[in-house]
Amino acid sequence: MSNENNLKIPLPDDWHLHLRDGEALQVTVPHSASRCRRAIVMPNLKPPIRTVKEAADYKHRILSVPGVPHTFQPLMTLYLTDSTTTEEIARAAESDFVFAVKLYPAGATTNSDDGLTATRNAAAVFEAMEKYDLPLLIHAESTDPAVDVFDREAAFIESDLAWICENYPSLRMVFEHVSSAIGVEFVESQSHRMGATVTPHHLLLNRNDLLVGGLKPHHYCLPVVKTEADRQRLLSACLKNPNFFAGTDSAPHPRSRKESSSCAAGIYTAPFFPELYTMAFQNSFQESGNVQWESLQAFLVDFLCNRGPAFYRMPAGHTIDGKGLQIIQKEQLVPASYPFGQDELVPLYAGTSIPFTATED
Repeated sequence: MSNENNLKIPLPDDWHLHLRDGEALQVTVPHSASRCRRAIVMPNLKPPIRTVKEAADYKHRILSVPGVPHTFQPLMTLYLTDSTTTEEIARAAESDFVFAVKLYPAGATTNSDDGLTATRNAAAVFEAMEKYDLPLLIHAESTDPAVDVFDREAAFIESDLAWICENYPSLRMVFEHVSSAIGVEFVESQSHRMGATVTPHHLLLNRNDLLVGGLKPHHYCLPVVKTEADRQRLLSACLKNPNFFAGTDSAPHPRSRKESSSCAAGIYTAPFFPELYTMAFQNSFQESGNVQWESLQAFLVDFLCNRGPAFYRMPAGHTIDGKGLQIIQKEQLVPASYPFGQDELVPLYAGTSIPFTATED
């Protein structure tokens, strides 16, 4: 490091990213490409990305955005429905650009109405994915209306995820945006074949940040942020267990959909996600009041650049054309909003300063 508080890392990866489609790509793709080397791109569009052909077309639209650097690699996924076929899974496995299949319980989150109406409806698909070693990415929340919103992760584990694990012992899975201590414990129990993405907002926020002093719509996401004990358990798991890696779940919505009587679920972090993860972990690397910068740098390289590729069996993070990121302990003013079609896109911490700034190294 050139200075003790300048952190140098390769270009990070984002293993859970929403880019949307259409004119939204003109905003979301440049933001992500400015901080990201590779990204697992979520398929919950309207209509969803259900086939390899649709995934190829979507990838082409992403890479057709003007000015996208050649370093940015969108890694495509398919949306699992009740009618997904084993033949489509075989085509996905044979492709060189579809890397996983995403399970949304129908109605669980944004654009999930086409998701599985019952997990057991996909039994043959799970068997095919196990056969072809194609990972299953899971939005692990129950949609039972009787289940409290803060307990939906735990309920899905008990009602559905345990069944999948029992019946498909070789199926590799990612517990997406894990948000609770119970979720962490389940991932740890399946560590031989299960990874977990952890978002910066679940590491930085608890439900007091969402609710105290008035509901804050730009802190609302699904799964919802939970208790301080859950947040601390997530931090601890990331620090100790290589199965937990970075996936931002950066999810853009126009201001009019966030600040409404039916608030859209999603937090936008793509333009500065490495800085947010650095914020989240900084206090964990203090000794006698001083940050141990070399230890923090080594951890960030592992968490942001190495663990995800290890799960997906891809090359680890490295500099591209000799370039990486330098994360500097310097205040950065987060924009109040970004233009977003005829509306605005409001990021996390909009209009306030965060203590780190990332620049191309």
